[in-house]
Amino acid sequence: MRISTALLGLAVGVFAGAAAAQPVTGNPPSTAVICVDVAGRTLPVRCRADASRINQSYDICQCLSGGQRVMASVCPDGVSPPADSAALERARLAAIRHGSIVGATFRGQPMCVAPRQRPAGG
Repeated sequence: MRISTALLGLAVGVFAGAAAAQPVTGNPPSTAVICVDVAGRTLPVRCRADASRINQSYDICQCLSGGQRVMASVCPDGVSPPADSAALERARLAAIRHGSIVGATFRGQPMCVAPRQRPAGG
């Protein structure tokens, strides 16, 4: 009886610690990871979805093609990301501060990214 009570207490403690260590940040998320090369161009990002059916956010994103891993705002409903151009690439590169362009603007428009589309059935 004491062993099962101890195991239950341990399981509750581990679960509470995991929940505190990885808080759920918005559903849908308000930020996304992008990969930016030395010229400011975006490169493909590879993200793995959490195994949970409840929390459908991405939990690990990597820049396998190179580039710097950068956090960017996800465009709100009704807002499109700025069109790709050399000027946007220069502005994006200049806006990166500590691995983030969250809150940055380009010509008065948020420097945001389109929300990711989850694959069907996943």
